[in-house]
Amino acid sequence: MPAPQSQPGLTLQVRRTFKAPREKVFAAWTDPDQLKQWMCGDVPSHIITQHVQEIRTGGRWKTEIHDPAKNEVYWGSGVYREVKPVERIVFTWNWTKNTPDGENMHPGSEETVVTVEFIAQGNSTEIVLTHEVFSSAAIHDDHNKGWNGCLDALEKLLAS
Repeated sequence: MPAPQSQPGLTLQVRRTFKAPREKVFAAWTDPDQLKQWMCGDVPSHIITQHVQEIRTGGRWKTEIHDPAKNEVYWGSGVYREVKPVERIVFTWNWTKNTPDGENMHPGSEETVVTVEFIAQGNSTEIVLTHEVFSSAAIHDDHNKGWNGCLDALEKLLAS
């Protein structure tokens, strides 16, 4: 697995190549049934409920995550700024605790932006995931760990 790269301004960039055609990888990001099998599934004990997945430009997303080990609930939400089939997805990202409108979990990084690019490489697909901008190295590192765990789960899904 290639090492993620950090760019100035605490931007996270992760590159991964999957042994699947671009259409299949893109579908795993845009088909709600597939998305719920891997997105935010970086911790096996998490109980994930995808409440809203309007995967279109201007659509919303909202995910509830129960962490039984910590007895906590997290909410992720945002808006799809751009959905360009098989090429690119851009969406906002916000984490709160306990309720959808609860305490922001990442002060200074209340709303960040995720861009995912899908690059065909024969029968494989490289994704370039850029998540920006974080207010601290700790928040950056938490998201680095989370995204890599999610992409590990995506790789398993695509291999099945």
